[in-house]
Amino acid sequence: MHTFTAVFLVALVLTFVTRVWLATRHIRHVLAHRNRVPENFSSQIKLEAHQKAADYTCAKTGLGYFSISLETGLLLIFTLGGALTALAAFWANWLNSPIVHGAALIISVVVLMGIAEIPISYYRTFVIEERFGFNKMTPRMFVLDLAKRALLAILLGVPLILGMLWLMEKMGSSWWFYAWVAWMGFNLAVLAVFPTWIAPLFNKFTPLEDARLKERIEQLLQKCGFRSSGLFVMDGSRRTSHGNAYFTGFGKTKRIVFFDTLLSRLDGAEIEAVLAHELGHFKRRHVIKRIALSFAMSLVFLWGLGYLMQQSWFYEGLGVTVSSIPSPAVALLLFFLIMPVFTFLFQPLSSLYSRKHEFEADRYAADNASASDLARALVKLYQDNAATLTPDPLHSAFHDSHPPAALRIARLQNLAHN
Repeated sequence: MHTFTAVFLVALVLTFVTRVWLATRHIRHVLAHRNRVPENFSSQIKLEAHQKAADYTCAKTGLGYFSISLETGLLLIFTLGGALTALAAFWANWLNSPIVHGAALIISVVVLMGIAEIPISYYRTFVIEERFGFNKMTPRMFVLDLAKRALLAILLGVPLILGMLWLMEKMGSSWWFYAWVAWMGFNLAVLAVFPTWIAPLFNKFTPLEDARLKERIEQLLQKCGFRSSGLFVMDGSRRTSHGNAYFTGFGKTKRIVFFDTLLSRLDGAEIEAVLAHELGHFKRRHVIKRIALSFAMSLVFLWGLGYLMQQSWFYEGLGVTVSSIPSPAVALLLFFLIMPVFTFLFQPLSSLYSRKHEFEADRYAADNASASDLARALVKLYQDNAATLTPDPLHSAFHDSHPPAALRIARLQNLAHN
């Protein structure tokens, strides 16, 4: 067995076993606390709602077993199973241009993996979400969303893939730097056009009409020094009864968006507190920091790919013979297929960084609105979204970008009393 093959298999098994173990821990922990509402929430959340959240969490986590198995199986099929080599040979019979050949190879792999994941997505939407009363989608809407996402992927993804492969072919040993610059430009462009061109493909956005709420929000925006292109309500209820609020875009394209489900559930003070939290992310420069970190990591990854694509052991260890490589596309695919296997154990660091930002945004909301109002709003959202109040701590450390409910509410209560 090739040395790198052994390294890859060890990392794959370790990641698979860890993910399954974490999911099992999570289910057992949630079920162990199913029949008792945590003391801090007992006056606000009924046992029936708490049990619903536990069952919903376990159902979603249980489905995760199939997702983990599917992802692992597909990775083995495309690498050591020889599917990537077979696809490369297939397209070589039809396409002579290395760049076009590479693009066809990447697109075919993405399409096949996407098709394989559709049944799980369908089950999640029409079985789990339906069972717990959250789903509002119809099969027709599900198919239309798939078609829209596919069209969007073609319009945005194909030029990006062709551009990246051209840079890898033409820019010599420093291609990774030019590709990184192109990648940054692409992402910033998408962020700029998302609010006005992409998001409306999937949802309807209408200006906020509630005059009293609008005045209250505008006063908060003025207090926080935030300028936006408008306050909008999104028809999230077309697809789900889950609620949320966010701001998107940057520069002159920044806009604040409320799910209609959120507006129907929270009162004015609670909505103001939720928005103050979102503004906290902006004022504490969390969005810029995360974008900067993402770009820094992408630079490291592209530099690493630049090194690995020159190493024969990288291909051979993953079941691809060097002679069968028609373009850098194979190296690109292999790298991004196996990267999650080698980075999974570092996920708690990413979660910790994200949680730090959430606590900072909560503190900003407490300073500029009301910690008590935010706490009440969060409890309502936890209940409406059937979010468990008792996650397994280790599973949460790996998978949750937000702090556990009990810890977050406790901090807000302390801020309210100070």
